[in-house]
Amino acid sequence: MQNTEMEELFSRLIQGIGEDVTREGLLDTPKRAAAAFRFLNNGYNRSLENVLNNAIFEADTEDMVIVKDIELYSLCEHHLLPFIGKCHVAYLPKGKVIGLSKVARIVDMYARRLQIQERLTNQIATALQTAINPAGVAVVIEAKHLCMMMRGVEKQNSVMTTSSMLGLFRRQISTRSEFLNLINR
Repeated sequence: MQNTEMEELFSRLIQGIGEDVTREGLLDTPKRAAAAFRFLNNGYNRSLENVLNNAIFEADTEDMVIVKDIELYSLCEHHLLPFIGKCHVAYLPKGKVIGLSKVARIVDMYARRLQIQERLTNQIATALQTAINPAGVAVVIEAKHLCMMMRGVEKQNSVMTTSSMLGLFRRQISTRSEFLNLINR
């Protein structure tokens, strides 16, 4: 879709709520909204291969690697409203490790798409499993959903938590417990 088409759609949306798009404060809003919407959904323009950019390295460690409190911003596919939270990712290397920033980039790649939190959690875990084939992957996301806060039930303090556990994190309760204890410090 061309920029002008998306701008026209935003213009029609603004008119649809009864606003005057020729009002001074709204003159450039369709253009800004189209640019913002493209940015908020730029994950569709990325692939795992591009994000990784060959930042996979040989390593002889088997100890747990955790990246916690990765902030994430996504749009709920049901209402196009944001959900905002943090993601915790762990893996158990099996000959390979991934560049630290690449974990956050994987989170962003999937978060910057129209999403549901449950799918997002699984996509992140599956991507890391695909990238380096570790002995296990664990992902926990905690997020606040504006579709639940601003409309509907209007519950301001609710937090949704989802998890995806693969490999040893799924099979070994001690490994899963260690991860959960470490992210809750």
